[in-house]
Amino acid sequence: MSRRDVDKLQAEIEQLFADLWHGYGFRPNVDCFHTDDPHALTVVVELPGVDPESIRLVAGERVLVVAGERRRPQAPARVYQQMEIEYGTFQRQIPLAEDVQPEAATARFELGVLTVELPVVDHAPLGHVTIEVHRA
Repeated sequence: MSRRDVDKLQAEIEQLFADLWHGYGFRPNVDCFHTDDPHALTVVVELPGVDPESIRLVAGERVLVVAGERRRPQAPARVYQQMEIEYGTFQRQIPLAEDVQPEAATARFELGVLTVELPVVDHAPLGHVTIEVHRA
């Protein structure tokens, strides 16, 4: 097992314990896939009911962090019969399988789905970069 594999496993375990410690709350679903033309990683995050202004994206060193908040709509007092929709803050740390160039990343939000495209490079720059989200 390579050092990178050990680091990835450690990060996943740390995220699991952080989730258990703080409780899950809202945890958006994520797909991540590779394309050859253009050579990129694409991350798709389901964020129904999330205001795109609340979304924060930071990429660097083989990880993409997606954070934000889904707020409960303001309404008069209610007596719920059933309550399944999760609200609150969220943060997902998505490990990236390849080095990417976050400065050239694009992010668009359309119909409750966030799509982030990160160009793949041979050697990733050090540090973290905030990515701006655009409404489609």
